[in-house]
Amino acid sequence: MPLIGDKAPAFEAETTRGTVRFPEDFKGKWVILFSHPSDFTPICTSEFVLFGAMQQEFEALNCSLLGLSVGTNASHIAWLRSIHDKIEFKGHRNVELNFPLIADMSMDIARKYGMIQPGASTTAAVRAVFFIDPSATVRAVVYYPMQLGRNFDELKRILVGLQTIDEYHVALPADWRPGDDIIVPAPATYDGTDKTTEGMKCCEWYFCTRPLPEAREKREPAHAATH
Repeated sequence: MPLIGDKAPAFEAETTRGTVRFPEDFKGKWVILFSHPSDFTPICTSEFVLFGAMQQEFEALNCSLLGLSVGTNASHIAWLRSIHDKIEFKGHRNVELNFPLIADMSMDIARKYGMIQPGASTTAAVRAVFFIDPSATVRAVVYYPMQLGRNFDELKRILVGLQTIDEYHVALPADWRPGDDIIVPAPATYDGTDKTTEGMKCCEWYFCTRPLPEAREKREPAHAATH
């Protein structure tokens, strides 16, 4: 099972959109690799409606979706067509599902990624989510039990947060959202002097926040840039 910071295991697989080679087919992109327990089941169906409805949002963030289940391509395709033709959820209907869904009948890929967890099932994957960066490194992992659908706001927040961390070399506080202040790293030692800079807010020497530089510029009046 790959952990955070590990290289994501490579594989070649048959999917609903042809053969996929990972990571070769996703060079330069983030990937959300996720698994679901079974086709034609209600929780999984609700999730796929939202994955399909949000696919363009993820793609706008340079992120490809890649699904996986222990099932056949024929079953996957029939289920995706049924979702498109018959399912409405949270105001979404006739949802196009254009991302690949892996047919992992051998469970080889699911086992490589720790998606088969015997305490839950020996024949079906749990609801795993792997966030994989353009260098094919695992950056975050989330597991949900079979009985609980995923939180899609959180999936997008994680992706945006990881990309923000990489772009600005920062750390983010609890419940961070785009536009919120970031964490200022605490000093290794404290000598009693005030080292705050413009825009920083400090509750204590080890807990300071500040806006991202671009966000601060947008908040300040135009004349402030001259000072």
